[in-house]
Amino acid sequence: MRVLVVEDAARLREILLRRLREDGYAVDGAGSGGEAIALSGASGYDAIVLDLRLPDADGIDVCRRLRAGGCWSPLLMLTARDGLGDRVAGLDAGADDYLAKPFEFPELLARVRALTRRGGAQRPAVLSVGDLRVDPAARTVQRAGAQIELTAKEFAVLEYLMRNHDAVVTRERLIDAAWDGSFHGPANIVDVYVGRLRDKIDRPFGRRSLVTVRGAGYRLEAG
Repeated sequence: MRVLVVEDAARLREILLRRLREDGYAVDGAGSGGEAIALSGASGYDAIVLDLRLPDADGIDVCRRLRAGGCWSPLLMLTARDGLGDRVAGLDAGADDYLAKPFEFPELLARVRALTRRGGAQRPAVLSVGDLRVDPAARTVQRAGAQIELTAKEFAVLEYLMRNHDAVVTRERLIDAAWDGSFHGPANIVDVYVGRLRDKIDRPFGRRSLVTVRGAGYRLEAG
């Protein structure tokens, strides 16, 4: 079993490498996000331990880049942050597990063992409706081969509509999906984002795939 440890604190990184080796793993160490991405492309790892705070990049961004680059090794995100928002962001970026510092080494080793037993995850399927394609892993959107730039919230709304295409999706369901049900802002917020999406995925391509179903919600069609 081969594990990559990505930790910028040299002393802690060396301790992690030593403890994992004592537990029977072949281990490589990296001190930056760039080094981690380079190593993951050259070697297949059974697990990756990734620190959230790195000198050249946020660990969440590194995780996204690893997944977008086709690295699907099980990933444990390691960080001093323990807020719910950080945990959710890490898991949404593609992490498989989350461990906050300070931690006990027996727990970290147990989590790594659990990840290596799980094996590499399959890459999420690309969603397609007509000539509109959404890649949930790389967080990219294309229409007719052209790349479309969306904000994180626009992407969340579109992804949910893509996963439920040809069905009527209510505004309440979209709020639950894109705002985690915690939104208490303007009642027309969904309409605003649907309008923005139409300006990006429909009008420039002469399509009408985002359909308003009066009194019910929205439906995404091939267009």
